[in-house]
Amino acid sequence: MNRKTILTTLLALIAFTLASCGSSEPEWADPEAHEKMELLQKQYVPFIVGTWHYESIQEKQRVFEQLTFNADGKLYGQRKWQRRQLVTIDGEERYTDWENYTPTDGTFSGKWSLLWERNDKGVGENRLCLYAQYNEEGEIAAYLPYSTHALFDHADATTLRFAGWWMDSEGWTSYQRGAAEPSF
Repeated sequence: MNRKTILTTLLALIAFTLASCGSSEPEWADPEAHEKMELLQKQYVPFIVGTWHYESIQEKQRVFEQLTFNADGKLYGQRKWQRRQLVTIDGEERYTDWENYTPTDGTFSGKWSLLWERNDKGVGENRLCLYAQYNEEGEIAAYLPYSTHALFDHADATTLRFAGWWMDSEGWTSYQRGAAEPSF
């Protein structure tokens, strides 16, 4: 090797060494968002992991849903949804029999995560991200029980609350801890 080749190689090694001496920590595009997301996850993920259920019975519909959140980000669930109609027969109003509301009645699986993200107005929001597909084949396979970044309110030892399909008067859905069976 000649001196010029040795000098060029030596300079390349020095430049490579200096370039790789930077911090091993990633540089986040939005450090505030990353910090808030880590705090959110630290505070709530231990409570969210587990099985939760929700049931609502109203005049024309009744709904049961059970969700299981695994620590590895997997989501499993089942939904039972029934409806009936108010009809007039011979001038008298009556309810029809309860019928399963297909195709949204069945078991599903997917992924979940808890995030802090900015909305389109730049305001930070806590989000429970749910994505799941039905396990059954046929017509139901075309429907997604969840594909959402739902507003997340809180989770504790007994209650998980987020803006979901089944909203109470405050706009939130409250799930109770534990496995259960529908009462209907």
